[in-house]
Amino acid sequence: MNVLVIGGGGREHTLCWKLNQSKQCKNLFAAPGNAGTATCATNLPLSVTDFEGIKKAVIQHHIGLVVVGPEEPLVKGIHDYFLNDKLLEKVGVIGPEKAAATLEGSKAFAKEFMIRHQIPTAAYAEFTAANVLEGEAYLEKTVPPFVLKADGLAAGKGVVILDDLNEAKKELRRMLLEKKFGNASSKVVIEEFLSGIELSCFVLTDGASYLTLPMAKDYKRIGEGDTGLNTGGMGAISPVPFVTEAFKEKIDQEIVKPTIAGLKKDGMPFKGFVFIGLIKVGDTPKVIEYNVRLGDPETEVVLPRLKTDLLELFIAVQKGRLGEVKLEVENQVAATVMAVSGGYPEAYEKGKPITGLDETEMVFHAGTKMEGEKIVTNGGRVLAATSFGEDFNQAVSKSYKTLEKLSFEGMYYRKDIGFDL
Repeated sequence: MNVLVIGGGGREHTLCWKLNQSKQCKNLFAAPGNAGTATCATNLPLSVTDFEGIKKAVIQHHIGLVVVGPEEPLVKGIHDYFLNDKLLEKVGVIGPEKAAATLEGSKAFAKEFMIRHQIPTAAYAEFTAANVLEGEAYLEKTVPPFVLKADGLAAGKGVVILDDLNEAKKELRRMLLEKKFGNASSKVVIEEFLSGIELSCFVLTDGASYLTLPMAKDYKRIGEGDTGLNTGGMGAISPVPFVTEAFKEKIDQEIVKPTIAGLKKDGMPFKGFVFIGLIKVGDTPKVIEYNVRLGDPETEVVLPRLKTDLLELFIAVQKGRLGEVKLEVENQVAATVMAVSGGYPEAYEKGKPITGLDETEMVFHAGTKMEGEKIVTNGGRVLAATSFGEDFNQAVSKSYKTLEKLSFEGMYYRKDIGFDL
């Protein structure tokens, strides 16, 4: 089978790397891909939302399955585009249809879904520019810290947590009236602050059956000790040491099962990944957010741990036979550490030559491109060094040894991944 992976980050390089190991994968393509995907797939210079261009590539290269990496094409309805086109309707798509993708596309929609299906989450209220005064009054009744979330997609930057009431009111106005996050903040969700430790749960579903992939924990802040600005993720670990069998069962019964059943009950077909952002509050798991695709950099630790053929899993999803597949997982711990450009997550430069890649294994490219014969930086998050170990300390230590072999101007990485475990 010929397969196309849409996207060009670390998640997509990891997907290509894993799919390339399948005996069932004949030809593999990535759109647009990066310098990493170029080592295991053929890159196609296409935007992830260029549905017409993607259609032409699918027909030209006889693609049988499309795996959608990022959220934007899913929220914009790429799966529906395929279903509604006579030439594409038989091509499999891993990723939900537009209605179900709204779980990630709208925070308010996701909250309403959770309340409707009695899935544990933080208390909340939603506001628009028309009732901004009610929003301010709601903040006055809320216990700090105040959590304000832009309703729509804001490239991972739409969440603000503040301790000061006046600052929170000003921020609400910035988001709603000054369009701080563009259309994404035309509606704002104000949420109860939950205190606990976060983790990521990945579920692959064909709409009826589901498989829960290994859990992971990522580190979002730029600075050591979880300080400084939020990023797309500075590292990740899988499995999560504090997730016991009893806690896993609780997540399954109270969150995963009602989520999959809720999607079915609401008539929202879902073939792909549900990424559930969780927080452990005492012994209770609660949902912070849903995403409708794999997370990054968690993918770089979750997929390497899968022993089961990933393409076989995707084919089972397409055929509605996921319930017949047994998931086999590597017992060793995987850790990934992200090397980023100097200045990230604020202003940074691109085009810095990278050295040392030929001396390393399991380094996934997040923001790279080919420039002639050289590989250069092409993003804020550049490379993810993944390693296995008997425990997370050993795995993290191996990833640091890998990063010591790599170099580009301004390269930075956190030296404390796993510090809180």
